[in-house]
Amino acid sequence: MAEHPVTTASTEAHTPAEHHEAPSALGMEAPGWIALAMIVVLGILIWKRVPALIAAALDKKIAGIREQLDEAAQLRAEAEAIRADYEAKAAQAGAEAATMIERARAEADGIVRQAESDAAALVERRTRMAEDKIAAAERAAVDEVRAKAARAAAAAAEALIREKLDAGADKAAVAAAIAELGKR
Repeated sequence: MAEHPVTTASTEAHTPAEHHEAPSALGMEAPGWIALAMIVVLGILIWKRVPALIAAALDKKIAGIREQLDEAAQLRAEAEAIRADYEAKAAQAGAEAATMIERARAEADGIVRQAESDAAALVERRTRMAEDKIAAAERAAVDEVRAKAARAAAAAAEALIREKLDAGADKAAVAAAIAELGKR
């Protein structure tokens, strides 16, 4: 069998990191250049009046917002006036409704009183008519009874006279009646 080669590891001693020097140009390092660039940019912004332009834009925006607020306040005042107007109209409508209801109740009471008096008058009139009809019916019944009684009496008298009186008695009764007439 073949032998395996043996590997060995070795460690190398590291020395502390070497200090590299930062790049520089014209004697200034990176932070200095950054500061110089910022100063130049700010100088250009001031030279071109950018802060004034920004302030003018902000002032314009503020003026627009103030106009919107004024318009909103005006709209709110108009809305409040409209609301107050509608509340007044609602109160007036409520008062008119109450007046109409009261008037309707008064009219209904008047109609009920009139109907009651009309009904009472109708009942009285009908009662009188019924009493008059009853009285007329009573008179007619009494007259009919009297007529029947008179017919019955006349028939009875005729029957009695026929039974009791004959031709001779008739002559005597006629003679007596004529004598009576002569005395008067």
